[in-house]
Parts: sequence; C-alpha cells; structure tokens
Amino acid sequence: MAEVKGFAKAEPEASGEAPHADRHGLLEHSREFLDFFWDIAKPQQETRLEATEKLLEYLRTRPTGSEMKYALKRLITGLGVGREAARPCYSLALAQLLQSFENISLCSILKQIEEKYDLQKVKKAMMRPALFANLFGVLALFQSGRLVKDQEALMKSVKLLKILTHHYNHLQGQPLKAIVDILSEVPETMFEEILPKVLTGDLKVVLSSPKHLELFLLAQRRVPAKLESLMGSVDLFSDENIPSLVNVLKMAATSVKKEHRLPDVALDLLRLALKEDKFPLFWKEVVEQGMLKKPCWASSYLCFRLLGASLPLLSEDQLRLVMRGDLIRHFGEHVVVAKPQNLFKFIPEMSKYVGTFLEGCRDDPERQFAMLVAFSSITNQGLPVMPTFWRVTRFLNAEALQRYVSWLRDMFLQPDLDSLVDFSTTNQKKAQDASFNVPERAAFRLRKWIVHRLVSLVDHLHLEMDEALVEQVARFCLFHAFFKTKKATPQIPETKQLFSFPLDNRTREVIISTFFSLLQTLSAKFRQTDQAKGWRPWTYRLVQFADILLNHNRNVAIVTPFTKQQRQAWDEMLKTLKELEACSSETKATAFQHLLLLVGLHLFKSPTESCDLLGDIQTCIKKSMEQKPRRSRSKANTSQEPPWVEVMVEILLSLLAQPSHLIRQVARNVFGHICSHLTPHALQLILAVLNPETNDEDENVVVTDDSSEKQLKHAEDEGSDSEDSKNSVSDMDSEDEEESEEEDRDEDVDPGFRQQLMAVLQSGKALGGEDSEDEEELGDEAMMALDENLASLFAEQKLRIQAQREEKNKLRKEKTLRRDFQIRVLDLIEVLVTKQPENPLVLELLEPLLSIIQRSMRSSSSTKQEQDLLHKTARIFMQHLCRARHYCHKVEPCTDALHTQVERLVQQAGTQANASVALYYFNASLYLLRVLKGNTSKKYQDSQKPQGAGTKPEPVDSEAQAANCLDLNFVTRVYSAALESFLTKRNSPLTIPMFLGLFSRYPMICKSLLPVLVPYVASPSRPRHQAQACLLLQKTLSAKELRVCFEDPEWEQLIGQVLDKVTQILHNLGEAQSKAEHQKELSSLELLNTLFKTVNHEKLTVDLTALLGVLQGQQQKLQQNLQQGNHSSGSSRLHDLYWQAMKMLGVQRPRSEKKDAKDAPNVTQSPISTKQKKKGFLPETKKRKRKSKDVTPEQDVMPENATLAVTGGDQPPSTGKKRRRKMKAQAQAQVNGTPATKSLASNNLTLSPTTPAETPKLQKKKEKLSQVNGTTPVSPIEPEGKKQHQKALPIKEVLNKSPKSALPRKKARLSLVSRSPSLLQSGARKRKVVRKKEQTP
Repeated sequence: MAEVKGFAKAEPEASGEAPHADRHGLLEHSREFLDFFWDIAKPQQETRLEATEKLLEYLRTRPTGSEMKYALKRLITGLGVGREAARPCYSLALAQLLQSFENISLCSILKQIEEKYDLQKVKKAMMRPALFANLFGVLALFQSGRLVKDQEALMKSVKLLKILTHHYNHLQGQPLKAIVDILSEVPETMFEEILPKVLTGDLKVVLSSPKHLELFLLAQRRVPAKLESLMGSVDLFSDENIPSLVNVLKMAATSVKKEHRLPDVALDLLRLALKEDKFPLFWKEVVEQGMLKKPCWASSYLCFRLLGASLPLLSEDQLRLVMRGDLIRHFGEHVVVAKPQNLFKFIPEMSKYVGTFLEGCRDDPERQFAMLVAFSSITNQGLPVMPTFWRVTRFLNAEALQRYVSWLRDMFLQPDLDSLVDFSTTNQKKAQDASFNVPERAAFRLRKWIVHRLVSLVDHLHLEMDEALVEQVARFCLFHAFFKTKKATPQIPETKQLFSFPLDNRTREVIISTFFSLLQTLSAKFRQTDQAKGWRPWTYRLVQFADILLNHNRNVAIVTPFTKQQRQAWDEMLKTLKELEACSSETKATAFQHLLLLVGLHLFKSPTESCDLLGDIQTCIKKSMEQKPRRSRSKANTSQEPPWVEVMVEILLSLLAQPSHLIRQVARNVFGHICSHLTPHALQLILAVLNPETNDEDENVVVTDDSSEKQLKHAEDEGSDSEDSKNSVSDMDSEDEEESEEEDRDEDVDPGFRQQLMAVLQSGKALGGEDSEDEEELGDEAMMALDENLASLFAEQKLRIQAQREEKNKLRKEKTLRRDFQIRVLDLIEVLVTKQPENPLVLELLEPLLSIIQRSMRSSSSTKQEQDLLHKTARIFMQHLCRARHYCHKVEPCTDALHTQVERLVQQAGTQANASVALYYFNASLYLLRVLKGNTSKKYQDSQKPQGAGTKPEPVDSEAQAANCLDLNFVTRVYSAALESFLTKRNSPLTIPMFLGLFSRYPMICKSLLPVLVPYVASPSRPRHQAQACLLLQKTLSAKELRVCFEDPEWEQLIGQVLDKVTQILHNLGEAQSKAEHQKELSSLELLNTLFKTVNHEKLTVDLTALLGVLQGQQQKLQQNLQQGNHSSGSSRLHDLYWQAMKMLGVQRPRSEKKDAKDAPNVTQSPISTKQKKKGFLPETKKRKRKSKDVTPEQDVMPENATLAVTGGDQPPSTGKKRRRKMKAQAQAQVNGTPATKSLASNNLTLSPTTPAETPKLQKKKEKLSQVNGTTPVSPIEPEGKKQHQKALPIKEVLNKSPKSALPRKKARLSLVSRSPSLLQSGARKRKVVRKKEQTP
C-alpha cells in the first residue's frame, strides 16, 4: 500500500469540500458497509461478486446520502492500489455501480480520476499505479455500457487512452486494445470522427504491432471509405508487406502463449484475405512459408488454431489446398512426437474445431465426408495420425457416414498410398532404413488402422442407427479374417472385393483379434435392442453367414481348411442350435445358445481345441435338457449329479483361460444356469484353480495363452501404436527386468564360478612360477592364453546369468498370468454365492476363500494382480457370503462337522499374526453359527419385540434352543477359550469389536460368557487386559439384546457383582504410573457410569455405600494429580468421569479455586467494582444484559462444598440460557422466602448414602408446604402415570432440615432413583411411553 501514500495530497481537497455534517456521517458508517470494500479486493471471485451486489443493494436504499460519495471515492482510490490483483476488482465494482445508477455523470467520474491520478503531477515512483488507475478507470466507464452513448465522455476517454499508449513499458498494448474494443461498439458516424485521432496514415506504424494492425482491420471492415480517404489504397498482401505481417503474427502468437487461444488479428487477416480473394497467397506466403519457416511452438499453435477456425469459412477448393499443404504435415508431426508430459497436445482442441465444423454442416454430407477423409489421410509412413476412437463421427448424418465407411473399406482393399498426405519425422529420416519405406509396410499399417477404425465406428453408433451399416462391417471383418475368394459370385458381395496388396498373415491376425472385439461390442451394446425387437443375436447372424460361406466352396475357400471331424462338429452345432430354438423361452437354453455360438466362431480361430469343446458342450447340453423332466423323480434315487456338470465346469475353466471379456461374460451367464446342479467334485475343480499348490494344470493353460499373445505382439509392427494394455505389460516387463538386474548385481558371486576363476588364474601363474616376482616373466603367449581362458569363462558366466534372469522373468510372468486367471475364476464363485446361497456347497467355500485372503495379505508382493485378487476375494466373502440374507437350512447331516469347523476357525483366528485376517476367520465362525441356528433366531427375536425395557422379560424357551442344530454348550466352550486368550495373551489378534458382534447376534452365548468376563475386571492381570475387560463389559451391558435373556433378580445380581469388581479396582484410583494403568482407570470409570445409568433407568436396588466411600476417599488424590499435571493428556478426562459418577450419587462438583477467585467478588467491595474493565469497542447490540438485577454480590458467593441442582447425570454443563433460568428460579425462590441452597450441620450438601427413600406421605406433605410458600416442587423423576407437558428444572430435595435431624450413618439399601435426578430421562422417553401403554389395562 506504499503507492497510495503518494496521492494523499489530493484527498484533503476533496474531503474539505464536504460539509462538516457529512464528515460526521462518514464516521457513523456501519462496519458492514466498510467491509464491502475489503471484500471487493479479495482474490476469490465469489467473494468479490457477493460484496459488489451487497454494496449496490446498500446504496440503492441511500442513493443521495454520504455513502454514495464515500463509495465513489473509495472505488476510485482502489483503482491505483499497489496490489495488482485488486485493481480489476475495483474497476469492475465501479462499472456495476455506474451501470446501476445512471444519474451519475461519466464526465464527473472521469474528471475525478484525472484529478486524483494526474500524470503531470504524479511522482516518478508512483507513475505505474497512476497509469493503471487511468486505464482501469476508462475500462470501468466502458464496461458500464454507458460510454458509447455519451459522446463527450467517449471523446475524453479516447483522448486519455491515446495518451496512455505512449507508456508502452508499463501498459504494453492494453490502451490500444481498449480503443479497439470501444470502437467496435460505437456507431459508424462516431467511428469516423474518432478514427483520425487514433490512427495515423503511416502504414509502417500499422504494421508495427498486432494492436495497430487490429485497429486498421477494424476500420477496414466498418468504415472502408473513411480509411481510404485517410491512408489511401492499401494492399496488405503485397510482397513488401508480407514479412511485416509474419512478424506481427509471431508477436501476436507470443502474446497469447499462456492463454491458449487464437489472436483476433489472425482471424481478421484471414477474413480480409477471403474477402479480397487472396486466400491462396495468404496461406502459402504468410502461413506456410512465413510462420513455418523457422517454427517455434507458439507460432505452430497459432497456425493450428487458424486452421481449425478457418474450416467453416473455406470452400471445397480452399479446403483441399489447406488439408494437403505443409501445415497439415507439420500438424501430423506434432501429433506423433508430442508427449503429454513435455509438450501441449493439440488433438483435443482440433477435435473441437472439427466437431464444430461437422455440426454446422449437417445438411451437407459432401463437406462432412471431405473433412473426415482429409484428416484420415494424414499418415506417418502409412499409419494415420488421428486416433481410431475419434468421436467427431457423432455429428455425421447417415449419408456421410455410409460414404466414409465405403471409403475405409476401399482403402483397405486397394490402398491408394499416393492420395495420402504422408510424412516422416526427423528421427525416421535419420534412420533411413530401406525396410521402412517399402509400400507393403505402409499398406499393413494403414489396413491395421482401418480395421480398428471400423470397429470404433460401430461402438460409437447410436441404437437408432440403421443396422445395415453394422451388418456390413461385421460381414466384412468375418469374411476377410477367415475366408478368401476363389471366384466372384453375386450372391456374396464380399467376393467381388479384390486386393491390390495381398493379405499376409500379420494382417489376418489383426483382423481376427478385431473381429472378436467387435463381437464383444455387438453383444454388449445391441443386446437390449435385439431383445426388444425380437431379433436374433448378432453371433447367430454371423454363424449363419459363415455357414453360407462354407457351403459355397466353389467360390469361397476357408483360410485354414476344416477336417472332416471339424466340419462334422460344425454341422452338429447347427443342429443343436435348432433344437435349442424350440425351447428358446427358457433362459437356460439362451445361455447354452450363446456359448455354442461363441465356441463355434472360435472354431475358425483355433479348430483343434474348439472342435473338442463343441463335442463336450453338445453332450452336456443334451444331458441337461433330457434330465430336467425326470429330475424330481430320480433325485431321490441318485446320490450324485450327472457328470455333465463337471465336464461343463472344465469347459468354462478352459474358456476363462483366454483373455477375452466376451468369453468371461458368457461363462458367467452359463455358470449361473448350471450352478444349481453343481456337484462337490465340480466345485473342487474350481477351488483347485484358486489353490495353485494342489493343481498346476490351469497354470500351464494360462502360460500357453501368454505365449500366443507374445507371438501376436511380435507379429505386429514395431513402430505402430499399441493398445494401452500392451503398453502396461511392456512397462511392467521393463520394470521387472531392471529389478532383476539389480537383484543379480547385488547377489553374491556364484561359488562355482569363483572356483573356476581361481583355477584359471592358478594355471596361468603356474606357467610362470609360484613367486610373485616371477609374474613379470610371463611371456606373451602365456598372457594371451590366460586372457582367452578368462574371456571364455566370463562369457559362459554371462550366458548363465542371462539364462537365470530369463527364468526369473518367466516365473514372474507366469505368476502374473496365474493371478489374472484366478481373478477370472472368482467370477464363478461369485455367481454361485449370489444365485445359490442356500446350496450346502457354499459352506465348503469358507476355508478356501480364507486361505486366499491369508496368503495374499502375507505376500510381500504388491502388484496390481495381487491387490485385485485380495480385494475381490474379500468382497465376495464379506458382502455376498457372510452378509447374505439367505443361507443353507439343510445341515442336519453335517452338524458335527460344522461345530468342529467353528472351533477350528476360532482357533485359527486366535493364532493369526494380523488382526485383519483374524477378523475374517472370526466372521466365518459367526456365519456358521447363523447357519446352525437356522430360522429359530428370527422367530425368537420376533417374539421378544413387544416387550419393553421395563417389563419383566420372559424366560428363554429351552425348546426353541433345542429345536435348532446349534450346540450351545460346545460353542460356549469354544468362545470362552477365545475370550480367555484375548484377556490373557500379550499380543492377541482378537479385538473387542469381534466379541461385540458375537454378543449382539447371539445374546445367549453372551450370557454364558459373562461369568468368564466379569472376574477379569479386577483380576491381577495386565492393566491393558483389565481396561479391555472394562470396555467390553461396558459395551455389552448397554446392549438391549442381552437384557432380554435375564430375569430381574439375575440381572440385579449381575449388576451388583460388576459393581463389586469395579469397587475393588477403584481403591487405586489416581495412582497410575503408565499409560496402560491410566487407560484402565478411564475404562473403569466409564463402566461405572454405564452401571449407574442402568440402575437408574431400570430402578434397581443396589448397595452403593462402599462405592461412595471409596470414591470420596480418592477425591483429594485426583485433585493433586490434576494440579501437578500428571498424565496431562487424559487427567482432565479422568477428573470429568469421576465427578460424573459422583454427580449421579448426589455429590456435586465444587468450583475450582481459580474459578472462585474470578467469579466470586469480595463482599467488602461495592457492586460497581465487580464489573469487568472495558477493553476495546463493543457495539451496544453485542453487550450482554443481566436479567436478574436484584441479586446482590453476597448472593453470588457460593458456600464451600455447595452443590447445584442438576437435570440429569448424563447431560453437559448448563449453557447461558439454562444458567439464566436457574438464576431466575433462585431469585424467585428467595423472594418467596425459600432459600436457593439449604445447609446441613456440617455445611455439606452431599447426600448421605444411608438416607431412606421418601415415602409418598412425606412427598405429599412437602408439596403442601411448598405451595404455601408459593413454589411448586419438582421431583427428580415424575411418576410414570403423569405426562410431563413442560420440562421443569428439578430441585434436589433435602430431608435433613437441621443439624438435629441428621441420621447416623449405617448400611442400608439405597435406591439410586430416589436419591439423584433423572438419568437418561430424555433418552428413554420412548421406552417409557411403551411401558405406560403396556401397563394401562
């Protein structure tokens, strides 16, 4: 803000003119009004706009007051602030202000700006802020929209901008740009008047900068006659002006380098060239030979953007000139060499330009077709640079799309390499390999791109498109992938297609791969449309077309001829398809039909393997269809399912070994229909794949598939663009090779190689003697022999290391492929668990899935395949298996085995090294408990729902427990051992949430385990285990499900036992020396508070005398620890829990000494002296007003050990509103003659634990006494029969009126409900209403 100080001299003059009343009014402006101007300068756009809107709303209510003058002055001052980011903010706010209030004169605002920032009087150091203030001031006038209507202000503004143009070092070309923007909106008459003042007649000045040229082109477009009279006839595209135009365009390109946009002057020049019919001259001389002569990327991007913007403006001949010139080759080279990390890629921006062009000429298919062909013809040694998935084709109409597909097909059959705009990069030119320049290589690269382009067109087609185009592409791919023409025939149009370059094996492999990806697209995208219209699937149509081609053996020949067995398998497949059509209404038949069609088409790709699969599939289909009518009758006689299911599972596993997404979907669909017939042996076939230790056959299948992929990859061209997946595989391979090199480098030298090396060296030394002095006597022949021996030895070692490295890479790749195969096989497990959750075979999946999870989490490998396998297995296990709504109900034959499995799972959970793995094992045991319990648990819970919390629970039905298969005693012993291990083992993987899940689902097991858990609260074990026992017991006793399992006497006895245990460990409260001991104290107090809530809520009668004495004995110790700062991180929490427990016993927490010294004033002082000293300014609306003014300072003094009335033990300290209500109630009580606090003989208001409970007669007597005094007593707990319509502040009742009436201490049964305020009253209101309804007859 140092720049603002320079303008301080102008402020007294402007402010001195204002009356004294206005200056006094400015001082009374609200803080809100002044904050508007701070928010306007903030960098956040939303904050600025919001502040501007609020300022305008504020000024509309006071349009003539002092606020308007102050706002204008403040905004004008902000135009020249030192922060550059704040100047445009103030300028925009001033523009909106002038737009909203049209009565403000623009000339007066301009005058104030010129006076405040006078360029003649300003100091040199403040010149830059002054220049920007004048510039932003004029821009504010222009943005208000009123400048073009006010001629006087317009002329003055243009004059000021003309002066600012001389300060180019500070403002660059911004003033001239503002002049161009203003003149583009003024009327022509005013333009003609202003033009001579802003534009000189010198053409050199016009061609000196982009802004001058832009002003000239604006005048040329709007007032050509006036411009000609001023400058004469001007030819910008003459030979002497072209170098100047190139320099201007390069300057314009540099100025917008960071903005990524096209300069306006370039597009204006293009329009002028088109208008004067000089476009070829402009494009050749200025763009291609000028801008691209020594190209920089800024100039190249300007040319690219100019190309995209010019497309809608050009004719067909001009488009042909542009799309076959040097610029389009330069664009193609940029697409090839540009990398995202180091160079801006222009393809997305060019796609927008082309999309805009195609969308604008939807009615002209000729222009659309010409544009797509032009961009598809930009090739790098035969390979088009545009991506195959270019999405601009969505703007094509049907005719243009059909013509484009025909052009692609013709270019595939007869590649016209001369019609392509081909180029080579700099590196390719340096290589000069003769094999790269042959036409066959260019034709292969072009055909490969065309095939992928055709498939992407089908993928991007809309569903409402004509299916003739899709069928044309599919037939084309199928024919040229597997067939060839012998003689043309009109019945098959594909036979008339002749090749100029014959198809080689590499091209056919690409077509085959693309054809099956096309099948995936057709199956996924057009499935719903085919079903809605009743069409047959595309695979069925293609099988029919293939059968037609096989029958025309005179005209068409298959590339790989079928044997008799393979042709017979094809014919049998067609018969089976016809049989399945008869029962096509069944989903099972549809799934088998899809499988047959897919394997039938694979017969052309791999005849030998597919022939065997077809025979097995047909056999399985026939047996499954024949078995269905008599399945119910033969089910009782046969103990096993027919073997066709196992054969089908093997077929599906072999299909899943292929990396095809379509096969994966079909396998899932088929398995979903046959999983109901699954046998144990068939399931073991699937599980054997997931456990590679037991079966290696599937691994070999995957590895073989990898070798085929590798051959296909090597068959493709090295310079072509590969798929993303192949790139990732190659990157992974390179990384693995680097890692293996590092490992080999770090490994120790092979001892065998060391011995061989020593032997060679010793043999060399033996030739010259044993002494070191004789080494020099070795001759040349001996040295040469030694060198040869060493060279051969190291060469052998190098080959050995290379072989080891290749073996490691092979094993690593096999492991990766094995994991991918296992991930695909998990699809079958997911289908089985989802569609057949009640199948008994699902129970056999628990331990195999757990072993996969355990092995994956123990594995040190962190590859993507390992993570995907782990995540998918865990998702299937938890979501689809353990949390499934349905489960197996027929487990009577295997009840003993399931109980043994439960014990084994719990034991394995306790022996895991990782708690996450132990959680999976524990959840598996809970799932088995659910299966064993069956439906009895649900019926039992439904029968318990009507019972409330306070009603007497019914005893557990022993017959219901005996009805299920769960052996409660056995299971209790199992989990009792696990609980003891958890509470005694030093590092147990078991956790508290595991047992809480067990207790919440099975309360009867929890009831049986409580006798095991309660003794550990006060057992002489580790403090950490005691804390865990307290925490587990606290969460367990709060559960609703557990209370139903206990009778009232049992429950009361249990609470008493837990209270006794807690009382034992509270003897050492405050003596913690370690973190574990401190956590034990916190957990014990939390458990104690939970017990108090339970006792109060259920009105239990327990003896709290010993507990109260123990707690009171620890008060001084806790206070000392708090003051000394021991365990400062949790001492305050411990203190709060302690006083929360004391509060429930009726003992209120005393005020601390600091609070007493701060809040309680001295009695000898006057009330005025107790007020706080004013600090700073505080508005009247923010000052706190005391409502009880009659309370004297003496009344505020709290007696020592006094207690306050409370509303509930679980509620937080009272806020200001409640405190004021409390003070008001105390003051009213004193007015009526009732003291706010009552004292005992010992001046201690804590309740005696031996005080008997109030009788109804005594309560009634006290009510009458209080009504006489004018107050209404409120009991701690309202009777259940009454409904509280208003929440009153409960006042603690004290029976001891005087010291004489104090009763001696003795042991008695104390009801916590009658001695303390209501606990959980608000939280248990719903349950009380339920109990009231049940008790009401």
